[in-house]
Amino acid sequence: MSDNLVVVLTALNLEYQAVRERLRSPEPYLHARGTRFEIGTLPGGHGRMVLGLTGKGNQPSAVLAERAIQEFSPIALFFVGVAGALWDKPPLGDVVVATHVYAYHGGTSEDDGLKARPRVWEAAHEIGQTAAHLARTGEWARHTPTERQQPQAHLGAIAAGEIVQNSRISREAEWIRQIYNDALAIEMEGAGVAQAGHLSGSPVAIVRGISDRADGTKATEADRTWQPVAAANAAAFALDLAAELIRQEETPTMRKGTTPDDSGSVTNTAHGNVGVQAGHVSGSTFHVSFTSSEQGPAGLADELASLREELARERSAGRIDEDTHDAASAELDIVTKGIEEGTPAGKKSSVLALKRLRGLLGDVATLTAKVAPLITAVGGLS
Repeated sequence: MSDNLVVVLTALNLEYQAVRERLRSPEPYLHARGTRFEIGTLPGGHGRMVLGLTGKGNQPSAVLAERAIQEFSPIALFFVGVAGALWDKPPLGDVVVATHVYAYHGGTSEDDGLKARPRVWEAAHEIGQTAAHLARTGEWARHTPTERQQPQAHLGAIAAGEIVQNSRISREAEWIRQIYNDALAIEMEGAGVAQAGHLSGSPVAIVRGISDRADGTKATEADRTWQPVAAANAAAFALDLAAELIRQEETPTMRKGTTPDDSGSVTNTAHGNVGVQAGHVSGSTFHVSFTSSEQGPAGLADELASLREELARERSAGRIDEDTHDAASAELDIVTKGIEEGTPAGKKSSVLALKRLRGLLGDVATLTAKVAPLITAVGGLS
């Protein structure tokens, strides 16, 4: 089975169960600090998922998201559950996938009112592209009961605050709808998870089913009816998204740098010490050629030193911020230590650190182009 996995966190037991009942053979995993996770296989048997419960709020969600990222080094971290719609659309039961998350409680109080100072995190490009593809096809909703209207998926902004929003006429409700007028949904955990993902270099997907309209109808019979429906729909989309991301991670013809030419052959170009430089398909045979270059620890040490230097240059040029630079440097320290150990455990820790590093540097193409072949090279060490 693939080593690639996705972590899914939820705030409520209802949301947790909606995901869990779709996993194959979930087994408990106890973190050293007492957090209980479950690890199961995705439907279809391709890829694994780690499931955890955070409780309500951005702060606990951020802490446990960071814990899960460090423990499992997932290819992506999801937060899945229900949310309120800020407008008449999307319809109840539909799914919203965050293109970006607003931490809307940031602000300054002035004599003439509250001035917004939000923090915003954008979804990773690959997650946005894959989610848009799934939304277009609608295949994720294939298990919807026939008596229920088939849900749709929407991509848009989500607002995440610190309190339950259940009004359209309160002062804060009017302020939110005026200042964050492009937000489709509102909830209480997405900002914490997005911040944890940003600091840890893990792509984040926030997937929410619409269970109410944040308009005073929470805790009514209608809300109790729609919550399990919305949670089930969010879980269905999230599992298909997880499976697709894992498939893209593992399929060479879907990875970066792979382009078909006019003859139908495939050219796959990598940069670095080790990698497939070119290939073509003839019938059912894939022909490749390899570079011959130094692949041992000494050569990797040189590559890591070069990467550190380029990282420092990007920081000096202002293309990455100080937090990202420090986090990336810490991952490089882990890589170096693991290679020096020369053990299977050291190699594994180095590969996982490089994967986290790739996520951290996702917005700087010149750096991520150097990380990908390093993952292959370190994984090939004996």
